[in-house]
Amino acid sequence: MKVKIWSDVVCPYCYIGKREFENALARFPHKDEVEVEWKSFELDREAPVRVPEDTYDRLAKKYGRTREQAKEMVAGVVERALSVGLHFDMERAVNGNSLDAHRLLHFAKAKGKADAVKERLFKAHFVLAEHIGDREVLKRIATEGGLDGSEVGEMLAGKTFTEAVHADEYEAQQIGVRGVPFFVLDDRYAVNGAQASEHFLGALQQAWDTRGAEPV
Repeated sequence: MKVKIWSDVVCPYCYIGKREFENALARFPHKDEVEVEWKSFELDREAPVRVPEDTYDRLAKKYGRTREQAKEMVAGVVERALSVGLHFDMERAVNGNSLDAHRLLHFAKAKGKADAVKERLFKAHFVLAEHIGDREVLKRIATEGGLDGSEVGEMLAGKTFTEAVHADEYEAQQIGVRGVPFFVLDDRYAVNGAQASEHFLGALQQAWDTRGAEPV
């Protein structure tokens, strides 16, 4: 059974949702027969490589809030992350364009290393406060994930996999995805958002039990 997951590596709820899903999958009796496919979704295609504002000022500007209100918003996300064992460093987080990170993920997928690289990208951005729009940072992350750094450097220097990123986003548009994370189980069931692991576990079981039936 395949599970497709649309997410952005600069989306905090996508990292939280990844961990909740993993916690559910670890308890799923048929986990060894589940294939996870990561799909690209850019929350802000027009973002510069590096956003000059910090997280609080960026959110305040985006949602028309004060800096203090933005801090309260972020505090809730940080608390939710802690509930699944993730320690977000939103004070130092570097925001920016995620296209190159998604291109790297497609390269990693072609090499069978997507899961390892996805986790390292999330950790680099949210836990280590590294700039994942920096290609040298991406090369190091790729190497940590088992890829060849020189090959990754050559790939990033061109436009390879840009069309693959946009193809994922077009597919998301076709099935009505408006936000991430978004999970599609067996091309039949959808789970939207960073749901609790129990919800994911129930969805996995339902999808497994009704394999071969007509889509609902």
